[in-house]
Amino acid sequence: MFENLTNKLEAIFSKLKKSPSLNEEQVDSGLKEIRLALLEADVALSVTKEFIKKIKPKALGQEILRSISPGQMIVKIVYDELVNFLGEKNQELNFSSTPPACMLLVGLQGSGKTTSAAKLAKLVEKKHNKKVLLVSLDVYRPAAQEQLKILAEANKINHLPAIDGQQPLDITKRALNAATLNGTDIVIFDTAGRTQVDLIMMNEIKQIKALVKPTETILVADSLTGQIAANVAKEFDDTVDISSIILTRIDGDGRGGAALSMKHITNKPIKYIGVGKKIYDLVLTYPDRIAIRILGMCFLVSLCEIASLGIDE
Repeated sequence: MFENLTNKLEAIFSKLKKSPSLNEEQVDSGLKEIRLALLEADVALSVTKEFIKKIKPKALGQEILRSISPGQMIVKIVYDELVNFLGEKNQELNFSSTPPACMLLVGLQGSGKTTSAAKLAKLVEKKHNKKVLLVSLDVYRPAAQEQLKILAEANKINHLPAIDGQQPLDITKRALNAATLNGTDIVIFDTAGRTQVDLIMMNEIKQIKALVKPTETILVADSLTGQIAANVAKEFDDTVDISSIILTRIDGDGRGGAALSMKHITNKPIKYIGVGKKIYDLVLTYPDRIAIRILGMCFLVSLCEIASLGIDE
């Protein structure tokens, strides 16, 4: 993730660091290159403009131009603003509800919702010591319910058995009853996706949401789709009021623009990122770590987090 953006920013900062002092023309030229690098990384134009608008006054300030190491000062300014755009601090899931607390996973078809539902369930079980029930509400995609069953059984996660012909709202009611009877702490609902946002899809989510009153409505979005993911996030947020985001396929995204765009456009946190295909490859988002990664430093802390979940003492 972010390889292309990282390489471009490193080249820009390298040029700035070579100068013992900087004038306004050099700083302005560097900012134009940063703007272009962000756009090439598929960061939304509106987000790029806002980013440059925020760092420009600081980068052109006299304390930068007169600094002993002006290039490094600009790196610090860019880092601080990246953290600000990504949310400043990590945020855990919201469990504040009388059990069972419900979570809805929403998003387009193919975004990785079902896999993310299983990963999230395992993480909640392992990290938070909660009893979880996985529920598929996707009665439209062939074998969607079977896929969730296979993932659940392979990873020893409780799931609601499917009943042929049962519709999403009826499945939801059955899941809530089962969760209450079984002493379940968290119910994770994998809702149906579509190839594009449509009225029928959104109305169904609204009905389910009204029934379960979720503590989290989580949008699962594919980072590889870049600005499309940011636009989808805005549509979902405007229509069903998402609470947070899981960004999938981070491991395959060399540009990383979706991460920067989605948080800023929706003002909703990216709480988790999918960094691989295995069950423990879902990690809590730390904005400062992502900013460090974008600026060319290592992401080892998150790798340690994966290891702590997947490997015993």
